[in-house]
Amino acid sequence: MKKRLSGSIFLLLATIIWGSAFVSQSVGMDHIGPYTFQAIRCAMAALGLLPFIWLFDRKKQDGKTFLSRFCDKRLWLAGICCAIPLCAAVNLQQVALIWTDAGKAGFLTAMYILFVPILGLFIKRRPSSMIPVCVVLGMVGLYFLSWNGNMTIATGDLLLLGCAVAFAVQILFVDHFAPTVDPLRLNCLQAGLCGIGSAIIMFCTETPTMDGIGAAMLPMYHAGFLSMGAAYSLQIIGQKHLDPAPASLIMSLESVFAAIFGWIILNEQMSATELLGCVLVFAAVILSQIPIKTKKASPV
Repeated sequence: MKKRLSGSIFLLLATIIWGSAFVSQSVGMDHIGPYTFQAIRCAMAALGLLPFIWLFDRKKQDGKTFLSRFCDKRLWLAGICCAIPLCAAVNLQQVALIWTDAGKAGFLTAMYILFVPILGLFIKRRPSSMIPVCVVLGMVGLYFLSWNGNMTIATGDLLLLGCAVAFAVQILFVDHFAPTVDPLRLNCLQAGLCGIGSAIIMFCTETPTMDGIGAAMLPMYHAGFLSMGAAYSLQIIGQKHLDPAPASLIMSLESVFAAIFGWIILNEQMSATELLGCVLVFAAVILSQIPIKTKKASPV
């Protein structure tokens, strides 16, 4: 129970950081393109994690060196498997922010609460009986949060749905690898590989300038060191103690925090319907953490 609680706290801290990062991601594109933002952000995260990895290594007494611990085939397999969907997710999300405000982007990204249990069925990860109810409740909440008075689906919305599927795949990969690899090294690898992938697209589609990069440096510091560096490390640590379905429900709270920070910092307004959506998403997360006792069969 203590491990479950600590895992939930780590994930909650991650969601708060991710929610605030939507503002940084939106503001950063006032000066540079989406792929440039992601490439530099991921590079910052990977480099920023190295000193912390070195400090934690000093406490280990296994005879291995800083570099030799990176020469682990399973670590690299985990890094590559997590980096591919993460690279797709963050870049789809970043491009979508060109058309979508920070609050709505947060809520559509959180659609992974639907895709995680669905994809989990294909790898025989059956959720508890309460999770489907919570997913439906969360989906209703996301509907109210994203409702704009008509049934049209914008380009940004479609990109964010693709982003949600990619995040669901990344969450399942983290769930698979997190118990057996160093979480900080895993995040360092996935961030670095994600940065390389983003940089390749950047050089093919954008022409970044030093003036633009300099102007966007403050939001990139936040999105890089805090969101990609700290929050994704917290995700990996937190998922060690939780199944992917309830973990995804906790992480979906980033949608609520994205709307709150968008309202406070960017003056994005929330209607009564959107506030109702926040309440429903929050309720789904709370219900997902309530243990369900099953009755034992009576002896015949």
